[in-house]
Amino acid sequence: MQQFLIQLPGYLAFIFLAVSLWVTTDIKFRWINSFGCLCFVLYGVIINAYPIVLTNSVLLAINIYFLFKIYNRKEKFDLVEFKKDAALIPKFLSFYATDINAYFPGFTMTDKADSIKFVVLRDIVVANIFVADVDTDGNAIVQINYTIPKYRDFKVGRFLFDEGKDFLKARGIKKIIYKSVYNPQHEKFIKVMGFKKEEFDNSSCYIKYL
Repeated sequence: MQQFLIQLPGYLAFIFLAVSLWVTTDIKFRWINSFGCLCFVLYGVIINAYPIVLTNSVLLAINIYFLFKIYNRKEKFDLVEFKKDAALIPKFLSFYATDINAYFPGFTMTDKADSIKFVVLRDIVVANIFVADVDTDGNAIVQINYTIPKYRDFKVGRFLFDEGKDFLKARGIKKIIYKSVYNPQHEKFIKVMGFKKEEFDNSSCYIKYL
């Protein structure tokens, strides 16, 4: 048992480093990899293996440096409306079709006159697509609010629902409504964005007031 406890930080370091190679965002990679380096530093101290301590201390410092840069990086966000026949949109939806289906199963683009359609640009890259049907009372029923895996760090959502609030209000939207949420990760996202469960149209929905 004592031998296992000595080796435990080494096993944890292996797990953290292995998991870090599977994540899809830079920020997650840096955090998880940092935990792995920290565990290796602890393991090296326990077994008096100072090359391990030195190597992983340097790697940990590099991760901390890049995390600092990530959190302090100034990025430009913008909202751009589109019509159904916009050439880029079918290519975007096709490229991310499998992942989109995991979050918004069965989604198909329609050309309803009462819908709002736009993409969120992040440093000129299409990071998110948003489509909602808007009724006469200002209720926007979300059909899709999909962010590509690389940018799932909540920055797109905060821009959309904070800085983009005036954009949405100008189009008569008073409430954003999810009638259905199919993915636990997306449910976590909308909770962080301030959506609350309420009754709407005789069903329990996630709603955010603008």
